[in-house]
Amino acid sequence: MTTSKPSAPRSSTWLPRWEPNDPTFWEDEGKARAWRTLWVTTFSLTLAFAVWFMVSAIVVRLNDIGFNFSANQLFWLTAMPGLAAGTTRLIHMFLVPMYGSRHTLTLGTLSLLIPAVGWGIAVQNPQTSFTTFMVLAFLAGLGGGNFSSFMPSTSLFFPKKMQGTALGIQAGIGNFGVSLVQFLTPLLITAGAFAVVGGGQAVTAGPQAGGTLYLQNAAWFYVPLLLIAAGLTWTQIRSVPIKANFGQQFAIFGDKHTWIMTSIYMMTFGAFSGLSAAFPLLIKNLYGGFEGAPLPLKFAFLGPLIGSTIRVLFGLIADKTGGAILTSVSAIGMAVSALLVANYVTPTSLDQFPYFVATMLGIFFFSGIGNASTFRQMPIIFNPPQSAGVIGWTAAIAAFGPFIVSMLISTVTVATGNVKPFFYGLAAFCLFNLLLNWYFYGRKGAEKPS
Repeated sequence: MTTSKPSAPRSSTWLPRWEPNDPTFWEDEGKARAWRTLWVTTFSLTLAFAVWFMVSAIVVRLNDIGFNFSANQLFWLTAMPGLAAGTTRLIHMFLVPMYGSRHTLTLGTLSLLIPAVGWGIAVQNPQTSFTTFMVLAFLAGLGGGNFSSFMPSTSLFFPKKMQGTALGIQAGIGNFGVSLVQFLTPLLITAGAFAVVGGGQAVTAGPQAGGTLYLQNAAWFYVPLLLIAAGLTWTQIRSVPIKANFGQQFAIFGDKHTWIMTSIYMMTFGAFSGLSAAFPLLIKNLYGGFEGAPLPLKFAFLGPLIGSTIRVLFGLIADKTGGAILTSVSAIGMAVSALLVANYVTPTSLDQFPYFVATMLGIFFFSGIGNASTFRQMPIIFNPPQSAGVIGWTAAIAAFGPFIVSMLISTVTVATGNVKPFFYGLAAFCLFNLLLNWYFYGRKGAEKPS
C-alpha cells in the first residue's frame, strides 16, 4: 500500500494528508476529525449490527403469526445472516483502501435498506415461502459485512497508541446493535406505528403468543435511521489517502500471524456473534416446553449487551495493559463458562433456567474482553496499513460465527439429542487458542509481544 495525494477532482472525497502518528498533526487537525469520524461511523455500524441480527429476533415469533417452520428451519434462518456476513466481509476488507471510506461506508449503509424493507413486507403474508425468507435472511447479513469496512477505516484515522480505545469504542457500541434489536423487537411488534407503511397489516397471534403483533415493525423501524446514517456518512466522512490494489493487500496471507489471529478472533467474536444469534432459539428450545416458560427475547438481549459493554471498557484497559494478557483471561473465562453451561442444557425444570442464563452471560462477558484485546494486539503485531487488512480479514472469518454456531448446534442436537457436545467443543477450542496466544504473544520472549 502507498500513501499519496489524490488528484484534484477527488479532493472533496480524499484528504490531502493524513499522519495521525505525527503528534503535531494529530493535535492541530487530526484529532478532531478522527473523533468526529468515529462517532458518525459508530452510529452507522450500530444500525448495521441491528439489521444483521434482526432475523434472530424475528424468527422466534414467526410460528406465532401463522407460519409453520420446524426448529431446524428456524436455525437455518438464524444461520443465513452469518453466512452472508462472513462472505461479504471478505469483499469489504478490500474496499476502503481501493475506494475510500466515504463511498464505501455510505453505499454499505444504503444497501441495508433492502433487507429492512424486504422483511417488513414478507412477514405480513403467511404464504411467504421458506425460500424467500432464506434469501431475505442472507441479505440481512449485509449488515455484518459492513464491519470489515468500518473497522479498517477507523484504524487508519487513529494513531497506533489509541487503536485499542478507538476500535474498542466502535466495535463495542456497534455490537450493541445486537442487544438493541433483541430488546426493542418485543416492544416494536406490539405497536402499530409503522403498520400503515405500504399497507401493513397486523397479525392476530392469539393470547398465548402476545395478541396482535406487527412483526413488520421489527424491520421497518430501521429504515429512517439508515437514511439518516447514510446522509451523515456522506456529508461528514472523508477518505484517508492510502491506496492499494488486490495484490498488495494479499500480502497479509503470507504471514503466519494472520492465521493465528484469525483463530483467536474466531474464538472471541465468532462465539459472541454466533451465540448472540442462537441464544433466543436456545432458550425457546431448551426451556420453552415448561409451564410458564420464559420469553426468549426478555433474556437473550442481555448477552450481547454485556459483551458489547465489556468490549468498550476493555478497549481502554488494553491500551494500558497490552492485549495478550487480556486475551488469555478471555480464553480461560470462556472455556470455564462453556463447561458450566453444559450442566444446564438438559433441564428438568425451570429452576435451572437462571443458572443457564448466568453461565451463558459468562461466555458473553469473557468474549467481550477478548474482542477488545485482540483489536489492541493486531495493530501492534502488524504495521499499518497491513494491520487494517488483517483486521478486515479476521473480522470476515469471525462473522461466519452465527452460521457456524447455529449449524453446529442444529447438527449436534439432531445427532445426539442435546447440545452438550457443542459447549464441550467450544471449551476445547478456547483452550487451544489460549495456548496459541500464550506461545506467540504472551510468554516471556514471545515472538510478537502485544
